[in-house]
Amino acid sequence: MIQNARVLQPEFVPRDVVHRTHEVNTIEAALNPVTEGGQGETTFLHGPSGVGKTCIARYMTDQLRETVLDINTQYVNCWEDYSKFKTLYRILEGIDRTIDVHRQSTPRDELLERLRNYDGPPYVVILDEVDQLEDKAILYDLKRIRNLSLILVANKEAELFDPLNDRLTSRLRASTRIFFDRYSTDELVQILEPRVRWGLHGDAVTTEQLEFISETAAGDARVGIETLRVAARRATQRGLNSVPDEVIEGAVPKAKSEIRQRNVETLTDEQQILYDIITEHKEIAPNNLYTKYREKSSDPKTDRTVRNYLQKMERYNLIRAKGHNRGRTYCSVA
Repeated sequence: MIQNARVLQPEFVPRDVVHRTHEVNTIEAALNPVTEGGQGETTFLHGPSGVGKTCIARYMTDQLRETVLDINTQYVNCWEDYSKFKTLYRILEGIDRTIDVHRQSTPRDELLERLRNYDGPPYVVILDEVDQLEDKAILYDLKRIRNLSLILVANKEAELFDPLNDRLTSRLRASTRIFFDRYSTDELVQILEPRVRWGLHGDAVTTEQLEFISETAAGDARVGIETLRVAARRATQRGLNSVPDEVIEGAVPKAKSEIRQRNVETLTDEQQILYDIITEHKEIAPNNLYTKYREKSSDPKTDRTVRNYLQKMERYNLIRAKGHNRGRTYCSVA
């Protein structure tokens, strides 16, 4: 049944994107100076999970590589590479400037100096989950590097801007900001249809089934694509040529569970401590959570940072918040 498994993977970037024409055109205009060897405007893509922010960002860098003969691009997941050293190292990797860099002994300032001395072709860097950076002041340094253009991706503006000082906030607020809203059911169906056409044989999945998947995904393309992938895998394992309705229905909770597990695996050490505490207690009040977190962490973060972590985990369906103010508790997600 499966003829091209790659197009059913969450990181697959299609050659054509649908229902994001305005967003694509806006990013294209911001990056237009890059096509002439210059530096593009910083762009900030924000919106809920599963609305195509990362896909569009990577699509745009793919398009630039096809248009511009001499260009460098790099993708950095700041949820994984969240420290200043890791972020700078990943950016330097994109231009082959990590020779003789030692993670234990090379000063961060030396990494930054290597970037400042970069004199190559235009360099476009995607900083995904940028609000997860431990030291967001690095953005001020990156914005001042010649030939370096930034595409920033996050869920909410506040989580990026609130912790910043006035100088950096004013610089970033002047960037091109683009909000990505959730997909409608019809839009999500049209996103899934090409993946069925490219990835599966024949009429393996009907339009009605895609509508069901899209409705249950509630505008989250990540959930829709993962449901399709899980259903196709299960039907293939059973030796079927098409996917029955009951397999589609059973794939929905499995898809959400697999996405949740992947998100758990990307948690930072501090976020993992918080997640483990909540999972162990099933439900816990913020004060108790903060107390236990400080007991377990060798380098506890501020309450504000912890709240940011909790909000992030809640949006990725790793935990759930109940109640308000003094009655608020955090619960594990089964």
